[in-house]
Amino acid sequence: MTELDRRSLRVYIVTSAGLVPGRGHRDVATAALEGGATAVQLRAPELADDELEPLAAELAASCREAGALFVVNDRVEVAARVGAGAHVGQGDEPAAARARLGSDGILGISVANVEEALAAAGAGADYLGITVWETRTKPEATPQGIHGLRAVVEATDLPVVAIGGIDAVNAREVVEAGAAGIAVISAVGAAADPVAATRALVEAVGAAGTGER
Repeated sequence: MTELDRRSLRVYIVTSAGLVPGRGHRDVATAALEGGATAVQLRAPELADDELEPLAAELAASCREAGALFVVNDRVEVAARVGAGAHVGQGDEPAAARARLGSDGILGISVANVEEALAAAGAGADYLGITVWETRTKPEATPQGIHGLRAVVEATDLPVVAIGGIDAVNAREVVEAGAAGIAVISAVGAAADPVAATRALVEAVGAAGTGER
């Protein structure tokens, strides 16, 4: 089984399309890598598998060249075919996702509490994701706050990535609460200069330390 280097989760950019007119997933991923992101997640629910797979293969290659982790959101079969990791939610049968991905693929699972975190660890997760603050880009996610983040961090040895309402101003707070890294969508995808926005996040996380306990 591939061992995840928790440092690869420090600055984790989730792609988006349409937050800025004319800016697509490839543009966001390219800017993120140029700005020093350590991980990129391709989140493209609007694309069919036959559209998603060639894009995922291209971005997987770009991330390998940059030394960054690459993960596909939800679409585990696509992730497995292009040699990427996958990130799934509670409604995506996490245990089945591990079986489909195989033992070598990195698997992230979104959780909302300690119970889900422990179940995710048992299902073979390599890292966990938790929504800290409310975010318009994922309105379906329930924010757990800093206390919820700390509870999950303390409940498991798995690295935890914080997402939801995070930017360069508050990144330090979540890292100091124990998060291995921060994940953002609009803070980069909607930024006037996504390369500079990524660099600001890298600097903020660096100033906060590693997040290791």
